Amino acid sequence: MTGSAACAALGTGALALTCLGRPALWIVVTLALSERLCAVAYEAASRGALVHLAATDELPRAAAGLQVGDQVALVLGPALGGVLFQLARPLPFLADALSYGAAALGVRAIRAPLDTPPAVPGAPTGPDGRRRHREKWAERLRAARAGLLTVAGSPVLRLVLVWTSTAGAALTLLFYTALFQLGADARSAAAGLVLAASGAAGLLGALVAAPGVRRLGAVRLLTLAAWLLPVPCGSLLWADGAVGWAVALAGLSLLLPLITVVLAGVAIAATPVGLQSRTASVLASVSALATAGAPALAAALVSAWSPRTPALLCTAVLGVLALYTQLKAPAVVGGSGATGAGTAEGHE
Repeated sequence: MTGSAACAALGTGALALTCLGRPALWIVVTLALSERLCAVAYEAASRGALVHLAATDELPRAAAGLQVGDQVALVLGPALGGVLFQLARPLPFLADALSYGAAALGVRAIRAPLDTPPAVPGAPTGPDGRRRHREKWAERLRAARAGLLTVAGSPVLRLVLVWTSTAGAALTLLFYTALFQLGADARSAAAGLVLAASGAAGLLGALVAAPGVRRLGAVRLLTLAAWLLPVPCGSLLWADGAVGWAVALAGLSLLLPLITVVLAGVAIAATPVGLQSRTASVLASVSALATAGAPALAAALVSAWSPRTPALLCTAVLGVLALYTQLKAPAVVGGSGATGAGTAEGHE
């Protein structure tokens, strides 16, 4: 976590420096991609750390707290970024670099042990050193394979994988469709309205997620939110203008944190301690791949058919996902509490 945050700080800091001039597009894209890769690594490792900081019955509350932070950033980030960009082009990227630096220092300040102690320094060089180097890479490959096998063999993690990749791709597809459709709206900052409404609704959803789990239970909350998701998504078929898009995407953003908190809690509880970050890496990688093609798909659907086509597709996908959740969640999520996070063998 410390290393990925520090590398992201370097990448965004370099991006701020390049914006003092007129950088080539490939430089901007390369630095932005490096920041995203570091962010994915940080998020995967942070899930592995969470199990060391919260008891199993406190995992929904901890996951909800993280969601609150994400949603606050989503609300304040675009506005703050726009203000800073108007003052000077490098300022938003400089602020991002400082935030990553603060994250690295914050992780270093955590007193609770988050992983096993580092290896004893002074490893031999020469043939023995090269052998240990090969063994280290072999261990990394075994770790990656263990993460893949854990996700493939766990009904809970398979459910999480389906949700994170499918819902993430659908929401990204809708956001880019909104940008394509509202980008030419000269009356106001239409895209900013959509982002602000979505962020505020997501913040509310994150705040009520943990109490919702305690009141309704994980299975009931998950299935209820899953069946409600197609409603705001389907309303986009009749949405006209920024207000309609803002209301519909706010409804989606209100419901998704409820699902995220439930799935994050059961996934951590059902994953051995020594495999937390490995499985999180698999989940994050698949989700990133699923969402990577969403912008291009949105452009293709809008161009080939109509601006309502992505909404129709996402409504159908979310409906199928709700049915899948209704069939799987009672057995999968309802029985996940029996798998304690502390019963694992080995360490990260």
